[in-house]
Amino acid sequence: MPRIPRFSRFCPKSGVNKSPHSAYNKVVAEITVSEELKNSAFITYLYNAVAAPVRKLGGSGELILDEERAVLKLHVERAEKELKNFLGEKIAEIVDIGYKYAYLQEKLHVCLPEREKRLLAAALISADFEGDCAFIRRKLEGTEEFCVDGFYRFRLAPLKEKWGKILDYIPHSFSGGDLKHFCEFLVGESTRKIYVKGNAVFAENFVPLRRSRLTGKEDLETEIMLSDAGYVYCLGKVESSTEDFLQKYYAERTVFS
Repeated sequence: MPRIPRFSRFCPKSGVNKSPHSAYNKVVAEITVSEELKNSAFITYLYNAVAAPVRKLGGSGELILDEERAVLKLHVERAEKELKNFLGEKIAEIVDIGYKYAYLQEKLHVCLPEREKRLLAAALISADFEGDCAFIRRKLEGTEEFCVDGFYRFRLAPLKEKWGKILDYIPHSFSGGDLKHFCEFLVGESTRKIYVKGNAVFAENFVPLRRSRLTGKEDLETEIMLSDAGYVYCLGKVESSTEDFLQKYYAERTVFS
C-alpha cells in the first residue's frame, strides 16, 4: 500500500482566491518544481525562499513529499513571468551550491582536514558563482516544469566539464597555506559587504543568508565563504572560534564592534 504523501501549504493571509479552483473566471497558473526525495532539502530550501514572494502576489504553494519525489506546486494569478525568473535564480543557487558542493566533495582529492576541505569547496563555489548561475539560468529559459535532478543530469554537461577542468589545477598536495592564499585572493577581488551577528550572516540589505543549508549542514564559516565577501562587519560579540576564522581568512577586511 503506497504511503500517503506528506505536505505543507502556504496561502495568502487575505483575499478571496486561495486555491486554483476558487475563482473560475480567473486564470491561475500552476508552476511545478520537483527533485528526487533524497534531495528533498533542496525543495524545502526553495519552498522557504518563495513563500513570501508568492504570498505577496496573492498566490499559494504546496510542498509534497511522497515515496519518490519532493514536489513544490505554486499557483499564481499574476506576475507568472516574474515568479519564474525568481525561481530560476533560486534553482541556479540549488544547482551551483547543492549539486556543485556534492560534486566537489566527491572529486576533490586534497590532503586537507575535513573542515578545511569544506572551506575550499565553498571558496571554489563562490569564485565562479555569478558566472555559473548565469549559465544555469540561460539553460532554464523556456522551461515550463522544473525537474531539478533531470535538468542537472542532462542539460549541464558543459558546466560539469568546466568544474572538472578547474579541479585538474588543484594538486593533491594542496595545503592549508594554499587555502589561505587562495581565500586572500578572492577576498581582495570582492567589494561585497556582509554582516555577522551571533551565528547568523546577513547580506548588504540585511537579508539573512542561508545558502550553507544546501551543503547539507548550516554552518557559519561555510556561509561566510559562500557569500564571496570582501568585507565582514561583526555586529556585537562573536565566538572566539569565529573571530579566529575571520582573522585568518579575512584579515584587515573584518570590522569588530
